[in-house]
Amino acid sequence: MEIFSNFPLWIALIGVIFAQAIKVPIHFLATKEFKPGLAFSTGGMPSSHSAAVSSLSTAIGIENGLSSPLFAIACVFSIIVMYDASGVRRHAGEQATVINQLVKDVQRFMDEAKDWNKKGEFEKREELRELLGHEPIEVFFGAVTGIGLTLLVYYVW
Repeated sequence: MEIFSNFPLWIALIGVIFAQAIKVPIHFLATKEFKPGLAFSTGGMPSSHSAAVSSLSTAIGIENGLSSPLFAIACVFSIIVMYDASGVRRHAGEQATVINQLVKDVQRFMDEAKDWNKKGEFEKREELRELLGHEPIEVFFGAVTGIGLTLLVYYVW
């Protein structure tokens, strides 16, 4: 039952859940649009990936010290995850946007070329996920969220 007292594990999971949940009110305040589905999607402010890994690194640093090998491993892991979230995954999302627009343009062309009288129901196509990665500011605030949440939980509780 030691897993229940593993602070780094639990605070990392709490960091993910908190970052995902806070996306809904942040989006609402910014756009006045209520989208509860954001809590279950990728991308957006703040980055839950960054919140998780920064929570994990902070908790390991608190428990084992900033000079420990475990903290070094967690810190490097966090940097790689945050770099990936703001780089590779973001660019994949941008490419998905372009591909989705191409699919829509080809479909519109095909629809217009057909006889309007024979136009029927078309099968819906699932679009590629465009919101895959994060802007650097989203990664930054995800990291700040994770570090702040970890310090708050560790020193208050």
